[in-house]
Amino acid sequence: MSDQTPAPPIRFRTGALSPRRATRFDYHPDGPTLDARARVLGLLGLRKLRFQGEIAPDGKGEFLLTGTLAAEASQACVVTLEPVVTRVQETVRRRYVVDPVEPEGDEVEMAPDDTVEQLPEVIDIAEVATEALMLALPLYPRAPGAELGSTVYAGDGVTPLSDSDLKPFAGLAALAGRLVPKPDDEGGSKG
Repeated sequence: MSDQTPAPPIRFRTGALSPRRATRFDYHPDGPTLDARARVLGLLGLRKLRFQGEIAPDGKGEFLLTGTLAAEASQACVVTLEPVVTRVQETVRRRYVVDPVEPEGDEVEMAPDDTVEQLPEVIDIAEVATEALMLALPLYPRAPGAELGSTVYAGDGVTPLSDSDLKPFAGLAALAGRLVPKPDDEGGSKG
């Protein structure tokens, strides 16, 4: 295989996909593309991204995308803003159907299958990879040992509230224990 081999397609027209056999893909973007994806996701950096899998027929005119996403991303710690490196190894599954069924009646209470989507004209592997990475990354990354301290806000001459002041029922158990006599405190009289 030479260096002049064209990159495999990352966009597949669903009308051109084989209804009988799986179409394989292997998406691993170059440096400038990684930088662009990092900006889209609000990351400090994206060092590695690879998404491999296949789009297989799954019923009449429907397809099942399955793959493995591997990535290494750098995010800002929510406490210190220091870079936090996260390694992602995620299984991705999307089922593309012609007419997704909306739950009705009692079915509404069941959790919807978030892997089922309307069959698009084009399946963009780069977009699927970006969405899967976004969902796999921690919302609030923390550097090792980073902890939120307590902050006290109060005006001059005002006693600041503490966490225990904001929990009005915390002292009820102790108060109830003092108000209700214990069996030993009844003076031993039989009534």
